[in-house]
Amino acid sequence: MLNRIRSLFLDRSAGETDPPVSKAEALPLAAAVLMIEAAKLDDSLEEVELHRIEQLIRWRFELTEAELATVIGEARAISDGPAQWYFFTATIRDQIGPEDRVEIIEMLWDVAYADGELHHLEANLLRRIAGLLHVPDRDSGAARKRVMARYGLSDGA
Repeated sequence: MLNRIRSLFLDRSAGETDPPVSKAEALPLAAAVLMIEAAKLDDSLEEVELHRIEQLIRWRFELTEAELATVIGEARAISDGPAQWYFFTATIRDQIGPEDRVEIIEMLWDVAYADGELHHLEANLLRRIAGLLHVPDRDSGAARKRVMARYGLSDGA
């Protein structure tokens, strides 16, 4: 599975148009990469953020521990390279409907708030990702407020 996932995201420049990775494998990886990118924007990937990413990915995509470890490992490796937000958002946008894309945005807000604070670069990235996923500001804002309520944060946090 690891090599097939890697081929989807790293060998696109070779002109491969039909990657040998199923939607079921590509979607959790795309979401995990975006979450790790969001968590790292404040110059650190804290353990609490990584743990929350793992929880969200495992829950949303119903992965086994082995599958989760593979997805997180690959996502971390990919996020160490140049940002490819458009490719990952396109993968998500093309594979799931509007309601599920709002859920992905909510997961991203959850990761951004996992350390108890929202860095301005994280907020900026989430607004950009919401736009790339065609999630309206209203829906992204509602998702953000749901996450803040779960964490017991006020709107000024």
